[in-house]
Amino acid sequence: MNNEINNIKPHIVHSHDVHLDTDYTQWLVELKERYRSAQVKAVVKVNAEKLLFNWQLGRDLVQKKVEERWGSGVVEQVSLDLQNEFPGDKGFSARNLWYMRQWYEFYSTSEASIKLHQLGAELLLSDKVQQYGVKKTTIEADEKLHQDGAEFPFALAFIPWRHHVEIISKCKDIDASLFYMRNVIQNGWSRQTLLNCLHTDLYQTKGKAITNFDGILKPAHAELANEIIKENYELSFVSVNHNEYSERELEDALEQNITRFLLELGNGFAFIGRQKEVLISGTDRRVDLLFYHIRLRCYVVVELKARPFMPEFAGKLNFYVNAVDRFVKLPEDNPTLGLLVCTQFDQTEVELAFEGVTTPLGVATYNGIKVSDVLPSEELLRQRVKQLEQELRLSKRLIHKMTEGD
Repeated sequence: MNNEINNIKPHIVHSHDVHLDTDYTQWLVELKERYRSAQVKAVVKVNAEKLLFNWQLGRDLVQKKVEERWGSGVVEQVSLDLQNEFPGDKGFSARNLWYMRQWYEFYSTSEASIKLHQLGAELLLSDKVQQYGVKKTTIEADEKLHQDGAEFPFALAFIPWRHHVEIISKCKDIDASLFYMRNVIQNGWSRQTLLNCLHTDLYQTKGKAITNFDGILKPAHAELANEIIKENYELSFVSVNHNEYSERELEDALEQNITRFLLELGNGFAFIGRQKEVLISGTDRRVDLLFYHIRLRCYVVVELKARPFMPEFAGKLNFYVNAVDRFVKLPEDNPTLGLLVCTQFDQTEVELAFEGVTTPLGVATYNGIKVSDVLPSEELLRQRVKQLEQELRLSKRLIHKMTEGD
């Protein structure tokens, strides 16, 4: 029977059998969207049910004081019993059970409960969560999520389990975990993106760069713009050939690792080009790196400096931001942002350099560059040769004087 079904050829409907019009096209589009929505809701529902089970198991391990009742090895025993009953499920390792306990303990405090409730209320108003078809009640019947007074927080249901494990393993407090949870939900972070952001401590560094956005942009736009700019960018995925490298070498390395660099910049950045040409009065001017930010709906000019901040850098960045605004930006785009990324900066110098500037600019640092070769750069070699020549000339003079003295 199965072979017969598999051998059935696609049925081709002849044109005289149907009369397709715009109503049919619209109906087909609606059917496709409905099905996609059903798929998303099914995934969310399955994920929520599994998370509810993990939450309840973690709760049981805590509330039943299982180690006191059945011994120190009881968690490992529960793991073995569950794996024996459900051999196809990989979620019952002893390590995973300990994570469930840690997860419950992390979020079951009164402070965490209040903040998770606030996040849940915030999510209910977001387009991202509304597309899941979730109502205010919760994932399932309200009484199911309030067993024994241990409420399963609504906001936790939208994040995959492995994401939860990474967050509770690396976050020290509830505020940091909520920051990453919010980004996973709203920006659709993959686990790798989450790991990258946790590794670079995005919670501590994001939004702490020095900028003049608050005085230049509209409040809502300025707030979001400040959020996307980090204080420091971790470029440990970049390698250069020697300790002293030029901006061009840094650009080369970043371009070769542009996907990783986009992850480091954060969600929403789209790469437009490197050394992007802007024709000004018949002269080609080149922007180091040009990006477009989807959420901000604006271009972002990134200038790289392989040395500490100098006041004149702000003037050059201001020039390129104005050039992109005039010759690249479309009327519907928001004002272009400028970001200077250098090895270090003095806050007072940056603030003075920004005074009187009417374009939105920011300054951040980077670190983590790896040196793949200990050989000196070509410039250093030239300097070393000159130094040796000078030493040789001095030595000859000294020898000559000593000879004349004899």
